Amino acid sequence: MSDFAEIIVASLLGAIIGLERELSGKPAGLRTHMFVAAGSALLVVLTPSTLDQLGKSVSGELTPDPIRVIQAIIVGISFLGAGTIVHNRGEEVEGLTTAASIYLTTGIGIAVAVGRVWLAIQVTVLAIIFLTVLSRVEYRWIDKISPSDTDSKAPQQSADDSNNQSS
Repeated sequence: MSDFAEIIVASLLGAIIGLERELSGKPAGLRTHMFVAAGSALLVVLTPSTLDQLGKSVSGELTPDPIRVIQAIIVGISFLGAGTIVHNRGEEVEGLTTAASIYLTTGIGIAVAVGRVWLAIQVTVLAIIFLTVLSRVEYRWIDKISPSDTDSKAPQQSADDSNNQSS
């Protein structure tokens, strides 16, 4: 598969996850996930040719270290993921699943770039199962009401009611 084809495949797999996030009304959706997957694949694909180019202009021997490239991608994506996490009133936190989906999309892009396309496809399917099926399970069978929700839904007592109860 050509380098460009790998980037296209990575972006399409990212689009699948991004579409689910978009349809769920999350801040990082279709385009974000496409860019994350494509960018991750691009950086991995560029590493050997970049080292060849730099090796010609720098005295001494440069040795490729793909693990460092992957580490750099993960660090950069971590900042993007952190930007999707929002702390609301009290202890409520939103965006963790979207941040995790961005992180996973990075791995999918990297997997495509290193020739593990089938693994990337399988992980994309697994991610969609996590995001759709498990989401329904959580809301149907696991009580998702936060303490702040129960407080706001509790009947309000007036000052007169509380004075009458204490007498």
